[in-house]
Amino acid sequence: MTLGALIVIDVHAQEVVQRLVNDRIDSVYAFEWIQQLRYYWEGEQCRVKCIQTDFPYGYEYLGNTLRLVITPLTDKCYMTLMGALQLNIGGAPAGPAGTGKTESTKDLAKALAKHCVVFNCSDTMEHTLVARFFKGLAASGAWCCFDEFNRINVEVLSVIAMQLQILFGAKDNNLEYVEFEGSTILLKPTFCVFITMNPGYAGRTELPDNLKAVFRPVAMMVPDYALIGKILLYSFGYLNAEILSGKMVTTFRLASEQLSSQCHYDYGMRAVRSTINAAGRLIAETAETNEDKLLLRALLDVNVPKFLNHDLPLFENIIKDLFPTVGKPEIDYADLDVALHKSIDHYKLVAGDNFMMKIIQLYDTCQVRHGLMLVGPAGGGKTMNYNVLAHAISSLQDDPSGDYNPTQFHCLNPKSITYSQLYGDIDPGTGEWDNGIAQLIVENCALDESRVRHWVIFDGPVDALWIESMNTVLDDNKKLCLTNGSMIQLSSRMTMMFEVEDLEVASPATVSRCGMVYMEPNGLGLKPLYRSWMMKLPPSFDFRKGTKPMLEQFFDKYIDPTVEFLRGNCKEPVPTADNNLINSLCKILDCFFVGFWDTEVTQCTAEEIEQLEEYIEELFLYSLVWSFGATTDL
Repeated sequence: MTLGALIVIDVHAQEVVQRLVNDRIDSVYAFEWIQQLRYYWEGEQCRVKCIQTDFPYGYEYLGNTLRLVITPLTDKCYMTLMGALQLNIGGAPAGPAGTGKTESTKDLAKALAKHCVVFNCSDTMEHTLVARFFKGLAASGAWCCFDEFNRINVEVLSVIAMQLQILFGAKDNNLEYVEFEGSTILLKPTFCVFITMNPGYAGRTELPDNLKAVFRPVAMMVPDYALIGKILLYSFGYLNAEILSGKMVTTFRLASEQLSSQCHYDYGMRAVRSTINAAGRLIAETAETNEDKLLLRALLDVNVPKFLNHDLPLFENIIKDLFPTVGKPEIDYADLDVALHKSIDHYKLVAGDNFMMKIIQLYDTCQVRHGLMLVGPAGGGKTMNYNVLAHAISSLQDDPSGDYNPTQFHCLNPKSITYSQLYGDIDPGTGEWDNGIAQLIVENCALDESRVRHWVIFDGPVDALWIESMNTVLDDNKKLCLTNGSMIQLSSRMTMMFEVEDLEVASPATVSRCGMVYMEPNGLGLKPLYRSWMMKLPPSFDFRKGTKPMLEQFFDKYIDPTVEFLRGNCKEPVPTADNNLINSLCKILDCFFVGFWDTEVTQCTAEEIEQLEEYIEELFLYSLVWSFGATTDL
């Protein structure tokens, strides 16, 4: 990781020097030189300079972390934020999701060796919480980046503006102590407040004028993907990084132009970064030396799971055009494949090709993303997908390779409870903090120091309000920020998973942060549904070996023509899905078969099964008419 960070910094330094040489810069006062972050040793202290800003180096140990790739957009952001420091005001990067607003602020803090606390704002934040934040920042000289700052209610924003005017004014006058919110606090001049905003998204407010006055804005638009890809691939050890990054960016551009427009499709910076991370993991873990094949596998692993069936052929054509000589990589999941088939048998399911492929895609997505969404209409197999995968991985926990950990999942429906019950809130009566359900689940999982992997699954509709509070959980910060000011750091063994029908009302900020696995009922088909149901029939049906084949014959004979007739000739007051009709049919048949289960009192006999066979086709047709006809105008 250290070598990777050094490569990122040195490549930028090399480009700066090359630019100075090309432009024949021979003066230390030339703008091309003073616009760079420069380090000087003056007296007993290191100083960092950028244009007119002269800032003391922080000497804060921040750990072994990667560094951000410096692009022209990042340079502009750094210059603006350093100018804000010189003017004793805050900085406010604003722009669409995935343009590097928060990461640029964090990386500038790394460059100046300052501790930067990232906090995700919500519309339930009060000015008292923010005041406590400001007291700690001023006294410690640290930085804070309030993510999605314009989600805070406008009444609270006005109070925050007054608080900042007091602090920034005292800083401007070089005061050592300041009266603030009823306390006399120490004021270190290096402290600063930064905010990031996504203008125009749902649930966002316009900043009041008195707040705009204490922040210096900078517009963050589309970064240079090719440059970022090239430098990061070099840092991971790729030798042909320049050519490969060009192919990767072209793939995303062509996909965005040629594929259909879906709410869960994202081709922005976070999708590029996930592909690069997947490529870096592959080159470190596999013996494959063909770099084209490694990047191709990374592109397929990250992107294919989210595409609808009709978009897959178009994406494959794009890949063939860009990688004409590279065959599709064959991946061996030997142990996992065997374990998956055993888990499918355990749950009495059918191992269809599409279902198996989606389980593998979920596994691959878990390797590169800690936040992901299982998207698709009801009945596509989303719930059984993660159940089977968790069971299979857990069964391999003693594998000598050590690649598999026991896996537990914790499931809740976020729309069945209020926002306060989900994340916690301050009790208005007592003033004490009431814990939220999601808070407790995440906290318990984060505190677990065993090798168990935890999947926290939110099974319910995604809206633009509760999911926005997950933004810092789903990005690289991996922190759940609560309204009382506390932050829960996710462990490396945690995955946040969302099982949703669609993302119609989710903002791009949420979509870009998550890996996507799309599961549509058409891909699963109808056969696996009734074959799986037949595995769960009463054991007494095995008395006569012809009963189950007879039932399967009726399903094969009647289902497809009946569905075709219904879709072509009938109107449904309440629209249904095909798999829903099959489930209804199976449940009605279960009602007739309930008497064939052995109990403590009664035992089913072969004669009773023989009698059932005499009228089982009439029973099947009766159930078929009721299950299919009840939803139509028949």
